[in-house]
Parts: sequence; C-alpha cells; structure tokens
Amino acid sequence: MTSAVNETNSFARTRARVDRRAHIVSTAFACVLACAAWSARSPSAHAQSKESSPYYKLEAFTRALAHIEQSYVDVPDGERLMRGAIRGMVEELDPHSVYLDRDELQILEDDAEGRYAGIGTEIDVRDGWLTINAVLDGSPAQRAGLKPGDRFLLIDGVPARDMPMLEAIRRMRGEPGTRVRVAVRRNHVEDAIERELTRELVAIRAVDARVLEDATVMLRLRVFQETTASELRRALEQSQKAAAPHGGIRGMVIDLRDNPGGLVAAAVDVADEFLDEGVIVETRGRGDRVLQTQTASRAGARLEFPIVLLVNARTASAAEILAGALRDHERAVVVGERTFGKGSVQNVIGLPDGSAIKLTTARYYTPSGRAIQARGIEPDVVVEASSVPRSLLDAPIREADLDRHLSAADLDAPAGARGSRGARLTPGAATAFQSDGQARAALQVLRALIATQRAKPAQ
Repeated sequence: MTSAVNETNSFARTRARVDRRAHIVSTAFACVLACAAWSARSPSAHAQSKESSPYYKLEAFTRALAHIEQSYVDVPDGERLMRGAIRGMVEELDPHSVYLDRDELQILEDDAEGRYAGIGTEIDVRDGWLTINAVLDGSPAQRAGLKPGDRFLLIDGVPARDMPMLEAIRRMRGEPGTRVRVAVRRNHVEDAIERELTRELVAIRAVDARVLEDATVMLRLRVFQETTASELRRALEQSQKAAAPHGGIRGMVIDLRDNPGGLVAAAVDVADEFLDEGVIVETRGRGDRVLQTQTASRAGARLEFPIVLLVNARTASAAEILAGALRDHERAVVVGERTFGKGSVQNVIGLPDGSAIKLTTARYYTPSGRAIQARGIEPDVVVEASSVPRSLLDAPIREADLDRHLSAADLDAPAGARGSRGARLTPGAATAFQSDGQARAALQVLRALIATQRAKPAQ
C-alpha cells in the first residue's frame, strides 16, 4: 500500500510521487464511477439497501452530473465541474482538508521552503476578515506601514471579505517587481488605508535570538520550515559565545507566540536539540491505531540550562508538538495562554492533473498520550496577553471554534498526563520588555528556575 506524502516531509517528494500515483488514482476513480453507474442500472442493486451497497451514495452524484452534462443551457466545462466536485467533497470534512490546484500547491511548497515572492505578511481569518497576523521585517508590507491586526478590504480591487485564504495569498504573491494594491481597515482609524506595494523575494527568518545582560537568552521561533533546525543551531552557538564571559547560557525563554506551525519534522528536530531520549510525538490514525512514534535520538542534547516556553492562543500545530514534548518530559515550563489546538495530520496526495488534496489522516499525541487536537497545550503558569478586554475582532480563535473541526477522538487524558497547574502570574516591573507583560513573566519564571537549579546540592 502506497502511503501519502505527509506535509511534515519535503514537498519536493510530493512532485516525485504524483506520476506514480496518477494511474492508480485515475483508474480507481473510473472504476468507482463505472460501478456507480452499473449500480444505478442493475435490478439487483436496486434491491440492496443504502447500508449494504458501497456505491449507493454515488448514484445521486452520477445522476446530477449526467443531468448537468445533458441539460445545462450551455456546454459545461467538464474539468471545472470535477475540480469543483473534489474541492467541495474534501472541504466538507474539516477546516484543514482542502483541494489544491497547481498554484495553491506551489504556495504550499514555497511556504515549506521559507522563500517566496510577495509582500511579506502572514494572514489568518478572523470573523470572516482576512487579518494580518504578522509583518516580516524588511518586507514591502513593513515599509508600507501595514501592521498586525489590519483587516483587508480589497486586494487589487477585489473585495477581501470572505475571500478564501489561499485565494488571497495567490493574489498577493507574484513575480518580483510586479505591483499589488491593497486597502485595509485598522482599529480606531476611521478611513480605509490604501497602499500600492511592489512584490519582492521574501525570505522568512525562522529564528531570532537575543542574549540579555544576565546571560539568559530570549529565542524567538517564528515558524517551522526546512531551515528552522539549522537556524536554531547557529543561534545557539552564537548565543553560547556571547554568554561565555558569564559562564555560558544560564537559561532560555523560547517564544512560540503566534507561531502557526509548519513542518512537524522541523519541530521534531528542534525538540531533539533539548531532549536526550524518549518520545517526542506519536501519530494515531483511524481507530486510534498508532501509525508512527518519533523519539529523541541525537547525541549532544543541550540539557545544561532551564527552559521556559512562551505560548499564546495562536501557537499552533508543530509549535504545539514542541511545547507538548518539552513539557511532558519536564524539560521546560510553559507560560502564557492555552494554545490553538491544531493537532491533526494532513497528507498531501498528488492527483493526475498536477493538483492535490491535503487530507486529514491522523491526530498528534504528546509523549504522555494526550491529544493536542481541539484541546491545545495548557500552560503551567497562566499569563494573559492583556488585562484590557478584547474586542470581538481581537478575541482569540482556537481550533475548537472552527466549523467542522476535528474532535480529540473523545479520549480522556490518560492517568499521569500533565494538566495545567492552575498557577497565575501577574507580570511585575522589569527593565526589559516593558510593553510585553508575557515576556516579563516568562523571564521571572526562568530566573526562579535558575535560582532553584543553583540551590540544588551537587550530585
């Protein structure tokens, strides 16, 4: 049985397998339609109940298709009809199962590689509005003054309200040097803000590190892409050199806030940097069957300093896998808000015409056996982003709030699985990060861990 290409692997391998699958997929689909047509004509098939006939469900589809092809006022585009049928069928499943045409598949591959031509924004959907989640440093969007929280009204003259995200991304990306006009709405600004931006090659830097005066490190992980693990290792080496006059790195805050995930293989590699053994993540498919268990194996794990993970409601997918792994192994303390809860596996399966479907096929579980899906990771120390009430547009949206979201398989956390400790911390005054209460709180927790570590008697 040929397995589908997991989105956590290189998307280059997807292209290599498309041709090999094409004949199998097209033949199987033709057989299904032929059997469905035979089922509709066969007297014995009519005698079967809906429950006993595997092809009964296709009878309505084949009849509708026949009526459209024979009776529609104009000659229909057969390929467009089939693409629409596949898209609608897949998108009925859950929010993360989607049909990808060739352009959309290319977008997915570009994101995995961390390099594309566009304006340099990360977007998500909030209450039907395409909203800027982050603006990349040095990008056209930053130079044009676009900010996180801005909501798109128009993209090249096309209304952006309820526009599918992939369609919006396709419109904002293009050849370097070409232009795109956008109009955005900003909170507390009466008039729409209009900008014309010139697309350029944007390289997403996944890792930033800052060594503080006390030899602690603030390390930001923006996304998990093909370069994340190598960027992390370089950042750790540079931080270690900078902290050497103080005896090396004393502790680290890994900031995963607003990290949307990405390649799970990259998250596993990052976790492996800080774990010397044990399960990192387990994948279970239909019927709770274990499909894959990934474990720490790399020698030279960095175990010498304590770690605090900083998370929020937009920490998702691969970032949640990292948080769950380090937390369950008691390698890190998690500070912030409950994470998004996107713990499902999507396989990218190539189709004969160069398109693909991204299909949810499994769920991710932390080392303690707890499902991430629709639950997220509960912090050990709860620190809300702000004490100021949020507007409806700013309210955090999590996986469990999405239509048709996949459940956690109705499995309770097993005995021994860690839950939130229920602690709450109000950020106090600090010289650094005055405008970022969560970061200040994370540093407070880290310094407490360092003090506890120093107080332990030598073994």
